[in-house]
Amino acid sequence: MKITAFAATNSKESINLELVKHVSSHFEDARVNLLDLNDYEMPIFSPERALDGIPQAASDFLDAIQDSDMLIIGLAEYNGSYTSAFKNIFDWSSRIDMKVFKDKPTLLLSTSPGPRGASTVLESAKNSLPFYGAKVWAAFSLPSYFENFKDQSISDPTHQENLQRVVSEFKNLLLEPQV
Repeated sequence: MKITAFAATNSKESINLELVKHVSSHFEDARVNLLDLNDYEMPIFSPERALDGIPQAASDFLDAIQDSDMLIIGLAEYNGSYTSAFKNIFDWSSRIDMKVFKDKPTLLLSTSPGPRGASTVLESAKNSLPFYGAKVWAAFSLPSYFENFKDQSISDPTHQENLQRVVSEFKNLLLEPQV
């Protein structure tokens, strides 16, 4: 199985990236392609700029998604929404194919330093990304990252159990025949 995973931010010190890496490690038999959104930097999208052509980076991003069996996306929350880096890549990519996420089974993650664990952007993504081809089968939010994540792992037993449950359910859905 091939997994494309990324934190939806261009921050080099992303706590969502650390969560994505941790969760990806639960898929022991999978080959994980960990994307860095900095590799897909493009001009800020506008309809006028699109008339001049779509940047190759947008096609490259779609190719990475297409070349996978499933997606793990860690959603950083900036002011209650997607980061501008992710939104820009998403906007450019949707000009090539509105089904940006290629009907791939998708596990959404979020975390933040605060007690809500970036739940606003997670809920937004759960509601909107399916319109763009994400088959959102599971989601997990880790609140208070710096209190609950230590040594590359979730330190709070309750949150670790919740993650294990979500990952197990997601794996079971992957094994079920799709109709």
